[in-house]
Amino acid sequence: MKTQMMALAALSALIAGPTMAKDVGGVACTTPQPVRCDGETCIPALADLGNATEAKTGRKFFLDYPCDVKPGEKLTFILNLHGAGSVGNWQRHYFPASDYVQKYRLIVATPTAATTSPVRRWDGTADDAYLQNISDFVFDSFGKTNIRSMWLAGHSQGGFTSRRIVCSDYFKGKVDGWLSLSGGRIGQAPFVKQFGPPKADGSPPDPRPAGANPMAGDALPACDFSHIFEVGQWEIDSLPATSPWAEHYACGPRIREKDIVDTKPGHVWDYARAGYKVWGMKARPGTAEVYDYPTCKGGRIVADVVRMDKGHTEGLEPNITEALIKKIVAAPGGKAQAGGK
Repeated sequence: MKTQMMALAALSALIAGPTMAKDVGGVACTTPQPVRCDGETCIPALADLGNATEAKTGRKFFLDYPCDVKPGEKLTFILNLHGAGSVGNWQRHYFPASDYVQKYRLIVATPTAATTSPVRRWDGTADDAYLQNISDFVFDSFGKTNIRSMWLAGHSQGGFTSRRIVCSDYFKGKVDGWLSLSGGRIGQAPFVKQFGPPKADGSPPDPRPAGANPMAGDALPACDFSHIFEVGQWEIDSLPATSPWAEHYACGPRIREKDIVDTKPGHVWDYARAGYKVWGMKARPGTAEVYDYPTCKGGRIVADVVRMDKGHTEGLEPNITEALIKKIVAAPGGKAQAGGK
């Protein structure tokens, strides 16, 4: 009888199949994910720098991945970079791709910059090797041939950093796409003159000096990748109706998709400085306008997204987050699978 029961249990396990992934690189996969939060409850959680450790530097980062990864399954890898003055766990909630790792088969790595003066920010000398090491960790842990696509996603200075490294020797043969979250557009959408955090009394900052745009006059990138630009309405003077990156890939004329409507707010905002609309209010529901450049060469994705009545620091709402991820997973990949050189 005991033997029969053991056999039945074994058969049931085989029928059910594996439901939990083996811990990857010593990082346990849990449901719900670790250190998740909403609103003001996120404030204490921001001190947590991650559930994973990059071995060469000893620095922490967050690693989120599906708990039921199958051997040989193809996954999309997103390296998610925060902006200046921020940290990894805020970015993890600002652009909450980790909410969708299970549904869209994502690996999301969210690190924190080392430099803290005058504010925390990405620096090539301090951070580039760390970002490369995290990427190597993902490739080694999940298998490079199982990474169907890699994307850089960056908010603000994290977006400028993504643009700086995307065609670097290490990343140019691995990265298939760049999602800029108010972090620069190929074919600039200029920031408004009074862009930035409010003064201590809540009034707008002084106008920015001419030429202060960190990507002004930037040449076209020298490597191939898809590009999505997302921004809040109040951050920019206007959105250009054309794109030099779309022209580069011989895309069709811009078309407007159906608006994305969110009835729920994002997870986070700038808790200390909300109130100046350019910088951002407390997270709220919202509507986003989506513009696509269709039929691009090689199937590349080129798109713009404007979140209406939004500023720089209001966390992305669930529906627009999911819409961006759908574009990411629909875009062509394969660089890492081809060897990643």
